[in-house]
Amino acid sequence: MMKKTNLCTAAALVAAMTVSCSDKGKSELQTKVDEYAVVNISSPLMDNLSDKDRQVLNLFRSAAVVIDDLFWQQTFGDNKAMDALSSQAEKDFAKINYGPWDRLDNNAPFVSGYGEKPAGACYYPADITKAEFDAYDDPAKNSPYTVLRRNADGSLRTVWYRDEYKTSLDKICLYLEEAAGITENPGLKNYLKKRVEAFRTDDYYESDLAWMDMKDSNIDIVIGPIENYDDKLNEIKTSYECFILLKDEERSRDLAKYVSMLPDLQKMLPCPEEYKTFVPGTSSDLNVYDAVYYAGDCNAGSKTIAINLPNDDRVQAVKGTRRLQLYNSITAKFGKILLPIGKALIEPSQRKHLRSEAFFWNVTFHEVAHGLGVKETVNGLGSVDSALKDEKTTWEEAKADILGLFMVCKLIDMKEIPLITKEDAITTFIAGLVRSVRFGAASSHGKANMMCYNFMKDNGAFTRNKSGLYHIDYEKAPEVINAWAELILTTQATGNYQFAKEYSSKNATVGEPLAADIAHVNGKNIPRDIRFDFVW
Repeated sequence: MMKKTNLCTAAALVAAMTVSCSDKGKSELQTKVDEYAVVNISSPLMDNLSDKDRQVLNLFRSAAVVIDDLFWQQTFGDNKAMDALSSQAEKDFAKINYGPWDRLDNNAPFVSGYGEKPAGACYYPADITKAEFDAYDDPAKNSPYTVLRRNADGSLRTVWYRDEYKTSLDKICLYLEEAAGITENPGLKNYLKKRVEAFRTDDYYESDLAWMDMKDSNIDIVIGPIENYDDKLNEIKTSYECFILLKDEERSRDLAKYVSMLPDLQKMLPCPEEYKTFVPGTSSDLNVYDAVYYAGDCNAGSKTIAINLPNDDRVQAVKGTRRLQLYNSITAKFGKILLPIGKALIEPSQRKHLRSEAFFWNVTFHEVAHGLGVKETVNGLGSVDSALKDEKTTWEEAKADILGLFMVCKLIDMKEIPLITKEDAITTFIAGLVRSVRFGAASSHGKANMMCYNFMKDNGAFTRNKSGLYHIDYEKAPEVINAWAELILTTQATGNYQFAKEYSSKNATVGEPLAADIAHVNGKNIPRDIRFDFVW
């Protein structure tokens, strides 16, 4: 029997056999590359930095470059295999996607010689099955910070990240240690020291607490193995990523008041009382930043425009979370993508409600919503995450989407959010659904938005007029928002995995009318997402 080869080892072998695209293929692939609008990511906040702050940022960037390489190893293997491609379009698209699979097209391969992307990426042996994983008797297999490898006899072994990626992690630690020695901010200094320790131990709890306590630094770095989106086998293993951020003090002050309102907003959720006993922390931060660098997981395919961390429930219980709105990225996506989509699909009389400010608030409260709702099932099935298994991320993103809109509408009614109307929020949200649905079913966010789109359409929140354009029913839409929120919260509270699986399988889909809408949008050469030109 031929020995099975791990994807991470086989990548270079497959690339060597890759057949060059035809001229037509090159043209089609270049079109895909061009669907990512190039944005110069920078910030006027750079002008306010001290010389020491600039030194720290440069060290952060050096660490981020290593993070980028680490993520390549996790999601694909040796990225030199992509450098060897003969087509520039292939190289460019592989760089966007961190491999030969199109992240906005259900991970379809776009380089000859590559088949379906392994569900476990490079976190597991390429030939592992779910049954083999379940039967493997090692508690460490369930850690977010381990990989599984095969021994010479084919048996499984567990390897901690600190050992698997030691060479790269040592480099990152050196950069962060040097930055800790330069910065004059005590909170940032403490966080960097504890983050270094975390990289060396695979224990991130204390560094997450230190990050939560870092209240007054005007520069920030989110760095480490954080999200589990690339682990389609178990949704356990975390990917390395890095954001380098500058705090917008003025906009952050404007948001601060909403943190104290979180317990009251929790009580307002449209669901039975027994589903909202969780009390969100009021020490959470709600701040605005400009992003000046992305690396790793957050830079792959569609770009993150807001952050809600840490993911550790233990930290959330003690400190809450920090919610970081990336203002320059939000603004870029609205102008380049969401506004043109809305103009293409929404009937003319309602297009005035497409507002950048509404998009900002919807995104902001999407992140807030992650901290609300249900954390533990009400029927003894444990945490929502454990009960919903591989459906947990899709349903959590669906919850955040609709509860975010629910809260924005509530706060507008309470006159707590100025300058926009409920009509602005709802119209911009629906246009935003189409934007996210274009990410495809490979993304949990995309699946969540497909479910939301179909629920709102099927329940009359919007219809198509005689011209085929969307007409939003502003009276009915709030009822539909409440109904969708209640369905999600009920599914999470009861830990109903079977229902969650069946519902997403049936409804996280693109029907013919929506497919036609997407084709219409694509025909107008509206970008699907953005990619960055880092200018500092």
